[in-house]
Amino acid sequence: MTDDRPAWARRIAAERQARDWSQRDAVRALRAHAPTELPADESMIRQWKRWESGQAPNDFYQPIIAALFGTVTHALFPAPARRDGDKEILAASGMETLEIVSRLNRSDVDSATLDALRITTDRLCSEYPFMPSAQLLIEGRQWLRRVVDLHTKSLTLAQHREVLALSGWLALLVGCVEYDTGDRHAAESTRRAALSLATESDHPEVAGWAHEMRAWFALTTGDYRGVIAAAQAGAETAAHHGVAVQLAGQEAKAWARLGDRRQVEVALDKGRRLLEGMPYPENLDNHFVVDPAKFDFYAMDCYRLVGEDRLARTLASEVLRAGTDFDGTERSPMRNAEARVTLGVTAAREGDLEQALIHGERALQGDRQSVPSLIMTSRELAAVMRQRYSTEPAAQDYLNHLQDLGRAKPGFLPS
Repeated sequence: MTDDRPAWARRIAAERQARDWSQRDAVRALRAHAPTELPADESMIRQWKRWESGQAPNDFYQPIIAALFGTVTHALFPAPARRDGDKEILAASGMETLEIVSRLNRSDVDSATLDALRITTDRLCSEYPFMPSAQLLIEGRQWLRRVVDLHTKSLTLAQHREVLALSGWLALLVGCVEYDTGDRHAAESTRRAALSLATESDHPEVAGWAHEMRAWFALTTGDYRGVIAAAQAGAETAAHHGVAVQLAGQEAKAWARLGDRRQVEVALDKGRRLLEGMPYPENLDNHFVVDPAKFDFYAMDCYRLVGEDRLARTLASEVLRAGTDFDGTERSPMRNAEARVTLGVTAAREGDLEQALIHGERALQGDRQSVPSLIMTSRELAAVMRQRYSTEPAAQDYLNHLQDLGRAKPGFLPS
């Protein structure tokens, strides 16, 4: 039989079951997160049954339920429709790329051209999850050069700061793609350039993302104390921006790899509270926007590392659901790949080698990959394979595949 309940109803049931809670247990735990006294248990249990059957909770209960399960409201409950940005440049500015480029050749720059550049930058940052790395790297570098060249034009002070900020965003994007493809040295140089541009333009959000990139680089190379230092530096710089949420997530991932469960929970709760208090993003595709669903992605990684397999598996399934359209098109292929590794790890720990290999191989097959992050997470699955299935030929084939991927990017070769 098909389950036609809303996704959020299926999820709260799965989250409850992953914790071995009865519905009465869930109601009792819910009280700890409520700002006021809730009705009696029997009334609340009836309410909970209605929620799990698909009757939506009201605005009072939604954030309480989200907090109960360690997530944020819009990650759990339906959110506003995503923006369709395919034709946005033309619709918003009336310009196509050729006209924008021709305008950049003038001696001065008008506000319409800067608006078009701003939209172009947003569009490129929104292509990050989908566009092949090589193509995005070419386009990103081309636009970065064009915007940097504007510094030679006649600009007002406000325009000069705007151009510096746009250069910073494009440098961040280029640095991320460089790192995805394994070019660590170029990525670090580009990251430093973005941080310098942020300092010159007094743009804390760009600066925060430059620190986040440093945290990400440190995470994938095993420098976990470096992750924490970068995350804390970035949080001080951009405390009121969405990047602070991602910095908290990176810090939680580092604490998980250091084996400090308490600090994991502290960092995750810090990020969750920050995100819950922020407005819903306008453009979920932009790589430098922290969407609510991404918080589940951070928590999934942490729970897998601390051995909470049922919670990790529940969140991995949610990451895959949120990252895949109804027609099967993957909106978030890189997140989905790490979710599949998580499913592979939990299956391997439970003795299901066949499912572990299916998920592990599927994770390595995507066209759009962040190779350092994928190798980092796949290393955990490889460790379980070596420990439990070292004599199985199929497991050896997977390990060889992973080694081949690592040799292509030797700086990230798994141990």
